[in-house]
Amino acid sequence: MATRTACQALQRRFATAAACVPAAEVRCQRSAVFSREQARQRALYPRVEKIEVSVQGPGLDGTVLVMNKGMSTPLSCARHLTEHHVTNSALALVDGEPWSLHQPLTQSCSLTLLTFKDSDPTLVNQAYWRSCAALLGQVLETAFKDNFTVELLSTPEVAVTSGAFCCDVVLDPQLDAWTPSEESFRSLTRGAQYLIHQDLVWEPLEVAPAVALEVFSQSRCKLEEVEQKAAQNPKGTVTLHRCDDHVLLSAGPLVARTGLCSQYEVTALHILEQGPRGLHRRAQGLSLPLQLQSHHTVWRKLRQRAEKLVEVPRLEEVAPPSPPDSTPPASSQ
Repeated sequence: MATRTACQALQRRFATAAACVPAAEVRCQRSAVFSREQARQRALYPRVEKIEVSVQGPGLDGTVLVMNKGMSTPLSCARHLTEHHVTNSALALVDGEPWSLHQPLTQSCSLTLLTFKDSDPTLVNQAYWRSCAALLGQVLETAFKDNFTVELLSTPEVAVTSGAFCCDVVLDPQLDAWTPSEESFRSLTRGAQYLIHQDLVWEPLEVAPAVALEVFSQSRCKLEEVEQKAAQNPKGTVTLHRCDDHVLLSAGPLVARTGLCSQYEVTALHILEQGPRGLHRRAQGLSLPLQLQSHHTVWRKLRQRAEKLVEVPRLEEVAPPSPPDSTPPASSQ
C-alpha cells in the first residue's frame, strides 16, 4: 500500500511536469537517468569482495569460479570457460532463478548457462520472445517522422506457441486511418535487422519505483505500468532494460544481445480498440534465433500464422481461482 501511494504521488508530480518533448530528447533523458542509477548501484561496491560461483552444466559440474561481488556477471563467468559458452549462452540460472547474462552477481551462488539447444529450452524461448517484442517496440518508436507521436503500451506476455510476439502501441491520431502496406512491414523489418546487425546488449537494471517513474516521466501509460509492476513484485522494485538509448520495462529477463536473433520479420499491425489514449494497435512479428534456422517453405507457413491476430485476455477477464469452500457439510440426523 505504501509503495502504491508513493507511486501515485510521483505519478502526479511527473505527469504535471511532462510536456510535449521531441522523441529523441525523451530517449536521451531516459537513457541518462538509467546511466545515473546504474553508476549509483555500481558505487555501492567501492572495494573488491570475492564470491564463489559454482558452475553447473555438461562437463562443468564441480567447476568453481572466484568472481567479484556486484561486478561480475554470468557473462564474466562464461569468459572464464570457453568461447562456445560466450557466444552461445542466451540466459542464465542463478540459484535456480532466471537471470540476465549482464546482471551482476551479488553473492556466492550456483550458475547454469542456458542456450537455445538445451534439452528443455522453455525459459530461453520465453526470454527470446520477450526480447523480440522489445526489439519491435524499439523499432516502432523510431520508425515515424518526428511530427508523429508513438506511445508504447504495456507489452503483452504471450507464449511462443501463440505464433507471434506482440507489441501494443498507440500511434499519432493523424495515422488513425493509415493501413500499413507490405512495403511498410518490410521497412519495419529492415529497422529490426539493422539493430540485430549491430549486436547490441540488453542491459538490465533493477530499480526503485521512483527511479522508473523518473525514467518514464513523459508517458502516463508507463507511469501506471510502473505502479502495477512494483505492486506485483514482493521486493517492490521494477526491472528496466536498455538497448542503445531505448529504455523499456520488462516482465522478465531478456536474452543477452540483439545479435542472437537471426530470421526476424514484422508481420502485422492489427487495430484493437479505441482507448483513452487513442487507437490501440497490436504489432506482431516472427523470429528464430541464430542457433536455429528454418527452410524458406517452413518460414512461409510460420509467417502466415504470425499474421493472424494474437488474442490476449484482459486482466479483468482472467478470473482468479475460487477459494475452497470452507462450509462444513451438513450432518445427517
